[in-house]
Amino acid sequence: MSRIPIATDKAPAAIGTYSQAIDADGTVYLSGQIPLLPGTMELVEGDTSRQVQQVFDNLAAVAAAAGGSLDHAVKLTVYLTDLADFGVVNEVMASRFSPPYPARAAVQVAALPKGASVEIDAILRL
Repeated sequence: MSRIPIATDKAPAAIGTYSQAIDADGTVYLSGQIPLLPGTMELVEGDTSRQVQQVFDNLAAVAAAAGGSLDHAVKLTVYLTDLADFGVVNEVMASRFSPPYPARAAVQVAALPKGASVEIDAILRL
């Protein structure tokens, strides 16, 4: 099996010992993204909707660097510090994805890096 690292400056740089994504024979595993602005590595300002939009912007940039798009997503995992924000995630997803939607899990967590309120990772099939 080949493992090809994927990287782009159009998404936040990896902070630590991980890759933005790994292509494993056409299945691309995208690391979790939080609502960081790629140029500044600071959290985007705004409400939860804006934060979720930024997370999907970051994931889309990594997907593009892998030669795909979010249309290739087969699985998402959503991490929220407050499950009350789940409705906002659904609204943003409805504007970013078309049926058939990717499989998805959502979990509430105690904390996320940099104090973010949302993180999402993805698996793409190219």
